[in-house]
Amino acid sequence: MKLGVVGLPNVGKSTLFNAITHAGAEMANYPFCTIEPNVGVVAVPDERLDKLAALYSSKKVTPAVIEFVDIAGLVKGASRGEGLGNKFLSHIREVDAIVHVVRCFEDENITHVESTVDPVRDIETINLELILADIEAVEKRKDRIRNAARGGSDKGAAAEFAFLEKLQAHLEEEKPASSYPLTEDEEPMMDNLFLLSSKPVIYCANIAESDMGKEQENPYVQQVKAYAAKHNAEIIVVCAKTEEELSEMDEEDREMFLQDFGLKESGLSKLIKASYSLLGLISYLTAGEKETRAWTIKKGTKAPQAAGKIHSDFEKGFIRAEVVEWETLLECGGLAGAREKGKVRSEGKDYVMKDGDVVLFRFNV
Repeated sequence: MKLGVVGLPNVGKSTLFNAITHAGAEMANYPFCTIEPNVGVVAVPDERLDKLAALYSSKKVTPAVIEFVDIAGLVKGASRGEGLGNKFLSHIREVDAIVHVVRCFEDENITHVESTVDPVRDIETINLELILADIEAVEKRKDRIRNAARGGSDKGAAAEFAFLEKLQAHLEEEKPASSYPLTEDEEPMMDNLFLLSSKPVIYCANIAESDMGKEQENPYVQQVKAYAAKHNAEIIVVCAKTEEELSEMDEEDREMFLQDFGLKESGLSKLIKASYSLLGLISYLTAGEKETRAWTIKKGTKAPQAAGKIHSDFEKGFIRAEVVEWETLLECGGLAGAREKGKVRSEGKDYVMKDGDVVLFRFNV
């Protein structure tokens, strides 16, 4: 699962991406690795793993991971190929969700492409380019099925054409595809379009270091919060410059720095966790002396399919899942203690996995 880091030029996008990649490199158990230029894999912070690993004296700890893609900066006219527009839009098409970095600081030494700082205007500039690209995609799809839809014999084409007409009218009102009121019948048709403005978004408000710990006093942040609330989106506040510096510190210095600002965790840590959730992902855990590990699954995944993440034989020969909540496991001092207290549940094929489940799968090859 990939998240695209996007934003106008000079908003701190690349600085934030540098912080993400440095943080990945600092992770002791899952080093950052470059898949291709401007793509990084980073571990999802998870305190549960450290606590379980300590309980079992695990030799190895493996966190969940997600990919971040640093996408070329966008300018007005990207949907018409201006600047690196075509590259920008093609890269966005390949990601599952968007981290939209928005400038919420004044700095006369860093020129804004629009000369003034206005985060809502910046958000709408990018959103409009995505919508314009989507309108073009909808028009192309209409052209392909127009004759079949008009003939009347292909009811599926006729229904899709009617849907596309309504969707295009919605987009032409400068509303993203994500806000279109889909019916159940229209959902598969929308999914097949792969529209840019249908992707989930986190707004990342980039502030100055002087505003850390007092973001409530930053009027730009409040504007982004209001915009995000109106569009049912999440906002994370970070200082990209500071996050980059933090990512290069050792753990002790990093904790002291955060304490000085009254912060429990870095903005980057919050962003990575929020991004994981935005993708609809959760983690179930396995723990033991050999390894403690987080396994990534989609919300709603049932036990056999979750078992298949470890090995296909686990899914094929699934018998049951022995499940205990991670906090309960710690309180009981391990699986044996949890069994004695009747805290281990035996779940069958219809069990829907929960975030933080510690699981032992029983299977027969």
